[in-house]
Amino acid sequence: MIRLLLKIKKVRGFEDLPTPKFMTDGSVGMDLYAALNEVAIIKPFERKKIPVGICIELPKGYEAQIRPRSGLAIKYGITLLNTPGTIDWDYRGEISVIVINFGNEDFIVKRGDRIAQMVFNKIEIPEIHLVNEINSTTRGISGFGSTGK
Repeated sequence: MIRLLLKIKKVRGFEDLPTPKFMTDGSVGMDLYAALNEVAIIKPFERKKIPVGICIELPKGYEAQIRPRSGLAIKYGITLLNTPGTIDWDYRGEISVIVINFGNEDFIVKRGDRIAQMVFNKIEIPEIHLVNEINSTTRGISGFGSTGK
């Protein structure tokens, strides 16, 4: 298994929050914790930006993706907008997530709640060539729904 060096800096005032971690040996997503000084109430169909109290330093050629937690989705209708959210290797600010409540009841987020997960990927930056034509395929320009249900 390839190991990636991830540097994590906690935001001042949130040093007491758990350091993001993988919850099992097989987890590919590391849990992120809500960095709040007061409770956030998210009403049905409302969205709020929730900081997670960390900044990261990724090596060049990597991205972090921010994804929802499946348990929050199935139990409460809580997910993230802009999913997956991409953290570019050169971003050094605090990470935040955009939480939306698709449930029927208010959802309360408290300091230290596990609110999202972060997954890491090696990325490729393409060399761009502007052309007049591209190769055809059997599928061609058929898009949404063209391959069946």
